[in-house]
This record gives sequence, C-alpha cells and structure tokens, in this order.
Amino acid sequence: MSRERDKSGPSTRAVHGGERTTRSRVSDSLTTPIVQTAAFWFRDTQEVIAYQEGRHASFEYGRYGNPTTRVVEAKLCELEGGADCVVSASGMNSVTTMLLALVPQNGHVVTTHDCYRRTRQFMQTVMPKMGVRCTVIDPSDLHALERAVADGANLFFSESPTNPYLRCVDVSAVAERCRAKGTVVVIDSTLATPVNQQALALGADVVLHSVTKYLAGHNDVLAGALVGKESFIRPIRELHGVLGGVIDPHAAYLVLRGMKTLSLRVARANENAAAIARFLEQHDKIERVHYPGLPSHPDHAVARRQMGGGFGGMVSFEVRGGLETASKLIDALRVPYIAPSMGGVESLVEQPTVISYWDKSPEERAQIGIRDNLVRYSCGVEDTDDLIRDLEQALERL
Repeated sequence: MSRERDKSGPSTRAVHGGERTTRSRVSDSLTTPIVQTAAFWFRDTQEVIAYQEGRHASFEYGRYGNPTTRVVEAKLCELEGGADCVVSASGMNSVTTMLLALVPQNGHVVTTHDCYRRTRQFMQTVMPKMGVRCTVIDPSDLHALERAVADGANLFFSESPTNPYLRCVDVSAVAERCRAKGTVVVIDSTLATPVNQQALALGADVVLHSVTKYLAGHNDVLAGALVGKESFIRPIRELHGVLGGVIDPHAAYLVLRGMKTLSLRVARANENAAAIARFLEQHDKIERVHYPGLPSHPDHAVARRQMGGGFGGMVSFEVRGGLETASKLIDALRVPYIAPSMGGVESLVEQPTVISYWDKSPEERAQIGIRDNLVRYSCGVEDTDDLIRDLEQALERL
C-alpha cells in the first residue's frame, strides 16, 4: 500500500480498497470472483507443510478463510484504518465471538444503557454463566466509567451512535481512561459507518460493524465484521474458526458490491436524516426528536467533534400521544417499509415497542428506556422532498 493510496478519500477506498492488492487475478476479472468452495487442495505434502509453516500463501478450509472474504476484510481495513479484520455471518456473531474471545472467565464488561437489545441480552444472561459481571452506565458518564475501570473492567463496549436514541460516546475520552488500566475499548460503529466516524483513530482498539446495514447497503445479506489492532483481532479470528460463524462466499461478494457505493449512499442518508430531523423538531405533533446533528441532542458537541462525515441516516422521535398514535403514524406512511434493520437503499420505519419489545411489560420497557410513542426512521436514498411530504401527510392524519 503506497503513501499516495493511504491518503485517498473514503469513496476511493470503498471502490478500490483490497481489490487489487489482496485478491487473486482470475481471467482478468474486473470484479472480485466468488470462490465458492468448502475446501482448498494442495499439490503435494511439501506444499501442505509450507502452508502450515507460513511459507506458502493459500487457504485450507472454508471455516478458516476464503479469498472472496479476505478481500472484504482488506477493504474494511482500509476504510477503518485497521491492521486486521475478521468478517463473520452476522453482526451478532461478531459481537458474541468478540466478547467470548476478549473477556476472560470471571471478567468484567462495561456497556451503556442505550444498547441493541440482543447485545445486552447476551451480556446479561449468557456471560454471567461464565462468571462475567456487566456494568451498565450512561453513555456520557465518564465518572461511572472511571469507577468501573478502577474495579477491574476488562472491556468497554458501546455503540456510537447508540440504538435507538443515538447517544454518542466520547471515544477519545473513553479510550484515555481505559488505556491507563488496560481495558479494551470496542466501539460499534454500525450507525456511524467509516464514512462518518473513524473510531480507531479516536482511540478505540476494535471497531464492530453489523455489515448487514450500511456497508452491504441493500437489505439482502447478513454479515458482521471486527476491525482493529492485530493483537486483538488474532484471538477473535482463532475463536471464530472454532465457533464457525462463517460468511458464505456469495454473501461476501454482495458485501463487496455494496461497499463500492458506501460513500454515496451514506451521504444521501445523512442528508435525508438531517432534513427529517429538522422538519420533525418544528412539528407540533412531535414531542421530541433524537438526532445527534441537532443542537438539542445531549451529545451534539461530541458528535460534532468525532463524526466528521455526517450525523448518520437514522432519526428517532417521540410522537405526542401513546402507542396507538405512533402506530397510526407509521401505518399512514407510504414510502418507508415497516421493517427492522437500517442502512439499505430503502427507507424503513418501526415502532421499537412493537417490533423489538412486544414481549416486555410496559414497566420493563420503561426500565430500559423504551417509550411506547417512540418511532425509529432509518433513511434510505430516496429524494428528500418525497420523504418530507410523506411525513407531512401522515402527521396530518393524527
């Protein structure tokens, strides 16, 4: 990798990163081929030995690596500025493998209260079986973090922005406090993407992505990734080979195809979300808007410092009223699909109470901060004016 390419912008890296330097040249194919195989063959025993000793570059078995997948990993390294990357079959597989690899038995994990439900579920119900404690803090409470780190925390994990309230962790401040005590810092940048935020440059040790979302970008593939320092990715890759959460080569190809337009899609999603947030904040039928690009957001100053590319494509907001009012608004929308997930070219909308927390009582939802009037709107790449007009007509029906 030359110095000139190192200085290239995110769009150039999204298109070309890893493609020319990592993949094998097959029939002068412009796109990276799908290497659809479960195993790789060797010419003789000496070649096997050379492979085992690191003298012959190849692959052995699909669970330990694949040429198509390796290009995805190389591209993500360039986008995030990381030394190594491991891609897996889903974002949750990446989360669980990372936690199992980096947190010791009887260890201590720190996370934030606004967190993807399944991540919190794993930390609070599965990891305690291995004696692991979980401390939950406010994303901006650095004093609570200092106390947890002093109490021997092994790993700090948070999304930034978080889901669904889009809280932004001050990554540099967190990294400074954790580094002094040897606490590993892992930041889930799924909502930010490498276009909007460079968490490794801010001090994180590992960055996690649900590749399913903005990186793949077309709502047609499941994948996850971890990027960071080689010393942290190595044990994750080793455990990944044991647990077997392997991405299919065809899915890896779809991720490569999607990432080529990452910067373009994220720029449009940023634009759409910012416009929707401003519109909703002025509307008398909206109680509150959660978007880090708004000065009213509690972490706006942090977001301005560390989200150089934009504030993301997701907006959460609370409708004046309750569960039924929010449902009525969602049902009146004509452009977005009612669906979970985010980051695809289609806009999606959901009511977290209904789609993610319907099995919880109102008291349980209130305890974890999920309000029944909360709506999560994940912007796609449609025309901004169309999205605003659609929201206007839906709000008129309330």
